[in-house]
Amino acid sequence: RGLIAKIKGSDSVELVGLACHIGSQITELQPLEEAAARMCSFAISLQKEGFNLKLIDMGGGLGIRYRSELPPSVVDYAEVVIKNIAPSGLRLLVEPGRVLAGNIGVLVSSVIGIKSTPEKKFVVIDGAMNDLLRPSMYDSYHEIAAVQVGEAYDGPVDFVGPICESGDFLGKERMAGNLQRGDLVYVRSCGAYGFTMASNYNSRPKVAEVLVDGEKHKLIRRRETLEDLWKHEEEFLTE
Repeated sequence: RGLIAKIKGSDSVELVGLACHIGSQITELQPLEEAAARMCSFAISLQKEGFNLKLIDMGGGLGIRYRSELPPSVVDYAEVVIKNIAPSGLRLLVEPGRVLAGNIGVLVSSVIGIKSTPEKKFVVIDGAMNDLLRPSMYDSYHEIAAVQVGEAYDGPVDFVGPICESGDFLGKERMAGNLQRGDLVYVRSCGAYGFTMASNYNSRPKVAEVLVDGEKHKLIRRRETLEDLWKHEEEFLTE
């Protein structure tokens, strides 16, 4: 309320809207409903104080299915938010990025090696932590499957990348087909926080992006080359 008082007494700042973001990957409607109700109540109280508000931004947060989650539908989410914001009479904005993009993206990788130890079997793929950072950074679960399913393997495997890092993995303790060098696998739910968090760590060029529409596909971002990694560097040596 101290900030509100300062805005009210300011000649150079105008309060036109309220915004909130209570978190990410929310799979229940209750916290989203409670947040909307509180934002609406707060907005109405400010309107009574004379603020000419125009909008409320409820941010994002609605979760998606990575494994066994059962998030509410977008329709149910919209109904709950609209119902609780409507009494304010304000324009409603939402930013549901993950729920729109998350499950429309996959990372396709090639098996480049198989390594077995007495304790574990590793499937080495050409995708790595620089391409999809979430498993290494957050221990996030992304389903991994073979493009062509072969004979079932009777034990769990770790899918790891070729970077020499203990954190370079995309999935641990997974059941997989009898994969061989050259087979293709795909990592699901990479449309959100996949390419946007990718890097050139370990001097690895970023992967290509392909848009698939039914049976048609189109390259929308070419694969980087090694030359791309230093093409923006400025010459600093003088003769």
